[in-house]
Amino acid sequence: MLYNIIVILIIIVCVLLALVVLVQNSKGGGLAANFSAPTQVMGVRQTADFLEKATWWLAGILVVLSLVATISIHRGQKTDPLQSEVKVADYSPVQQAPAATAAMPVAATPAPEADQQ
Repeated sequence: MLYNIIVILIIIVCVLLALVVLVQNSKGGGLAANFSAPTQVMGVRQTADFLEKATWWLAGILVVLSLVATISIHRGQKTDPLQSEVKVADYSPVQQAPAATAAMPVAATPAPEADQQ
């Protein structure tokens, strides 16, 4: 249950990380280029800083979630891996079928006669 929730969170973080990375442009384009007007509250540099910080945060969250997912995997019994897959079949000699019991007599029924017209 916990593992499934963590996997869903990893997928969400991956999608968000991909969107943030695609919005960025190393030459100042992308989303940051749309805020180049001086009257904007967030300028170009602030938008680029926000996107860079969001990228680092999402990458860190992805690493932490991946480690937690690895720890929370249900591993089952702890046995020797070389012996866990080996199953020894029962190679006992073939047993003889039990002796036939006395047959019960079956009353013979006459065959149905063909209808005559």
